[in-house]
Amino acid sequence: MRVWPLIATVSVLISTPVLAQETRTAPDDDVPPPATLEQMDWLVGQWVGEGIGGQPAYESWLPPAGGTMVGTFVQQADNETIRFTEHLYLMEEGGTLVLRLKHFNADLTGWEEKDDMLTFRLIAVEPCAAYFRSLTLRCNGDDGLLAAVRMKSDGSEIKELVFRFERMD
Repeated sequence: MRVWPLIATVSVLISTPVLAQETRTAPDDDVPPPATLEQMDWLVGQWVGEGIGGQPAYESWLPPAGGTMVGTFVQQADNETIRFTEHLYLMEEGGTLVLRLKHFNADLTGWEEKDDMLTFRLIAVEPCAAYFRSLTLRCNGDDGLLAAVRMKSDGSEIKELVFRFERMD
């Protein structure tokens, strides 16, 4: 009978862990959806969580001003030392949203060239979630924030870093 191959396939699928992939990609010619900063009001506030290597990490977002939400990210190396920071701009542009960021070492020297920055174009926006190319910001439970970024490391290996934050009081 053909039941055994089906049972074997189903049992392999059930027992094989599925790797969560939080970030999305899109073709270069993908047209970003309409979106406004009003759809991102859930992001405003201060967040704390575990970052790279289990060390403390913080993310903060200010309310919109002049068509831009300003955010910061701090990754600590240990409980007393900053490893790096990010300065983030979530902006309305062309009827949609774009997120731009620059990295800084603990001594405030930049990673990117003076006039360069990383730019993440919007792929989809949902209640309590924004999916940019290779970067996700979304609610995580009742009072949490999930931030995920896809990046190249060690040459061509692509990794996804996922940060889970809780709202600070």
